[in-house]
Amino acid sequence: MSRRADVDLSVVVVAHDMARELPRTLRTFAPGYQQGIEADRFEVVVVDNGSAVPIEPSQIASLPGNVRLLRIDDAPASPAFAANRGIADAVGALVGLVVDGARMASPGLLAMALKAARVADRPVVASLGWHLGTTRQSADDDPSERQLAEDELLASVPWEREGHRLFEISTLADSSARGWFGPMGESSALFLPAATWQRLGGLDERFELPGGGLVNHDLFHRACSEPGAELVLLLGEGTFHQSHGGAATSGRVSWETMQNDYKSLCGALYRPPSNQALLLGRVGPQARNHVGQSVTLADTREQRAEQRRDNRRTEQSAGGVPINGDA
Repeated sequence: MSRRADVDLSVVVVAHDMARELPRTLRTFAPGYQQGIEADRFEVVVVDNGSAVPIEPSQIASLPGNVRLLRIDDAPASPAFAANRGIADAVGALVGLVVDGARMASPGLLAMALKAARVADRPVVASLGWHLGTTRQSADDDPSERQLAEDELLASVPWEREGHRLFEISTLADSSARGWFGPMGESSALFLPAATWQRLGGLDERFELPGGGLVNHDLFHRACSEPGAELVLLLGEGTFHQSHGGAATSGRVSWETMQNDYKSLCGALYRPPSNQALLLGRVGPQARNHVGQSVTLADTREQRAEQRRDNRRTEQSAGGVPINGDA
């Protein structure tokens, strides 16, 4: 497909050794599956980040819509360079990044991202992430059993026709574990105006750990910290991660290692940005249980915060003497 210079939206998808996962991911970013957006108004830029078996150009050429393939040879272990290459090559006024090509998308993701980008002068359009399955992916999983279970779950719902049913077979990921009404650690699919990407300089390529460590978290935090940034969180849309032996979910790179790497580069341990999100979207019946879960999580956080405030007030009234055995 020839390159279009007038698309509204570009989606950059970074992939490394994802022969099983990438075809399903790209199916969910294809015209027909994505609803409310015309095929000629968006493009998908697939960046092959040094896969041992390169993605076949013929495979990409056979896909519907405006899809392009870039290949990074001698690729670093981190996806940062590949992501920045794709972002630089994107032509849309709004550019979305899916730094992990194993993430399938809900069918309203792109149309709602475009709507969300219009509600603020400096929008940061974010989405939550889920893991396919009834539990989160972890280092304790048997990889082959996990993938077999995912394949069976996907076969149990007509996701290619009714993509929002992916919510029925998924669990909130760790970085999205606070739900729609709490702080986010990162965005699984982040959409920014092209000018914002230029100001931020893309992803920080100093993050060199396999899988990038907290490079995506850092990007999200920097975007939210821009003067005038308005965080817009897509309600009822998101991405769904397929198990592929990733550096973080497999345990090959621990959270402690990633935090230490972040601290060495940024001077402090990572904390989610505190921006109050504007919620935009529609919630179908398939995702309602996740809304209920998000409400419960928010209520629990508020109860704990109130308990901490009560404890501080009690300590202050007692002349600063710790209570409950705390010292």
